[in-house]
Amino acid sequence: MAEQTLRTLMRTTDIVVTGLFSPAAVAAIGLADLFARLPLRIGLGLGSGAIALSSQDTGSDATANRDEAIMQAILVGVLAGIPFILFGLFAGEAAISLLGAPPGVAAMGGTYLAVIFATAPARHVSLVAARSLQGTGDTRTPMYVNVVSNLLNIVGTVALGLGVGPVPRLEIVGVGIATAFGNLFTAVALLAAIRGPWAEASFARPTDTTIAKQLLEVSAPRIAEGLAATVAEFPFNSILLAFGTEVNAAYQIGRRMHQQVTSPLSRGYHVASSVVVGQALGEGDPDRARFDGWASSALGLVTVGSIGLALFFGAEWFVRLFTDDPATLEYAADFARIYGLVSPFLVLYVVLSGALQGGSDTRTPFVARTTGMFGFMVGFSWLFGVRLGFGVEGVYAGIFLYFVWALLVVAAGFQWGGWAAKAAAMMEERGSVEEAS
Repeated sequence: MAEQTLRTLMRTTDIVVTGLFSPAAVAAIGLADLFARLPLRIGLGLGSGAIALSSQDTGSDATANRDEAIMQAILVGVLAGIPFILFGLFAGEAAISLLGAPPGVAAMGGTYLAVIFATAPARHVSLVAARSLQGTGDTRTPMYVNVVSNLLNIVGTVALGLGVGPVPRLEIVGVGIATAFGNLFTAVALLAAIRGPWAEASFARPTDTTIAKQLLEVSAPRIAEGLAATVAEFPFNSILLAFGTEVNAAYQIGRRMHQQVTSPLSRGYHVASSVVVGQALGEGDPDRARFDGWASSALGLVTVGSIGLALFFGAEWFVRLFTDDPATLEYAADFARIYGLVSPFLVLYVVLSGALQGGSDTRTPFVARTTGMFGFMVGFSWLFGVRLGFGVEGVYAGIFLYFVWALLVVAAGFQWGGWAAKAAAMMEERGSVEEAS
């Protein structure tokens, strides 16, 4: 949670500093970020496979399999990052132009994208290595590394972006360099931690194709889930723009406010539930794994649900921190209230998704999120908000129904799905059970 809080602050700093350059610079970094999420989604997906296998093999004391799974995930991450380097160098500006950006905005966004995509392999490595360590129960080492990295990133963004002291003013390029340096620093530091005596995990020569197959089997639905969510954002933002720029801006503010106060906790519980469920399964105790999943969900409900309640009642005060435009304020407060209202459903969905991930089931969260986003957040919002003329209220209902639906799907999957048996079969297939015994 501490790690995620500072990561969120780092991204906020990027936007604040970029806003001091020009509106065009803000637009450039915002459009570039749509593409920058692609390596993030892949890294998180590979990290899901790594944390599932790492936690299960830690629980079963199959350290050789665990270390090989970590090494394979890192190598796949490096290879998956290479195409992004080429994309950033040769197609970044053209890709942003396709979104309708003016030439100046596309040029700035393309340059920023080329800089950060140059470290896409390092970004993948940092995400995979962090989750591999978390799977062993070590959440402190990734926290220490990411706290230092994010602080360096924040300082670099301010110094290189604004040209503080003897440092040259590089503006959006400086923001990109700071992000790229943070990616490299995190990857190198985490690799050193795994290689050295500070972490329980280590490296092992990759030889077992069964581990590679299982790693990709668990990771693929998580990658597809993230990519689908990114794709869904395009039509949903178009729906919002149909009601006016103020409505779109209000949604960004309301969602950002909600993410700032709830995401670090939700993501922390997501990782924690993956670890405790995976390790319980590795120890051969599916009943405790199921209990730990529900207990983690209850903890998330009490804490994040309470924060959501505070956001619901204090929405108007909170959104005033972001804007003073009357029309935007009204809609932003409503969006913040909606997100406050769905906080209990959202955190339960996130935590139970993590628990299923610990049991090697990433397909159920994929189905829940994809059908919810396209069926309710996009489809319902368009049908009732635009087609049937209910206006923005139709969008509010679409957002609410999306999170309720997603929760129902993952809760049913966790309660009645065969994830425990699947995890046991996968451990037996890769030899973790025999190795432990």
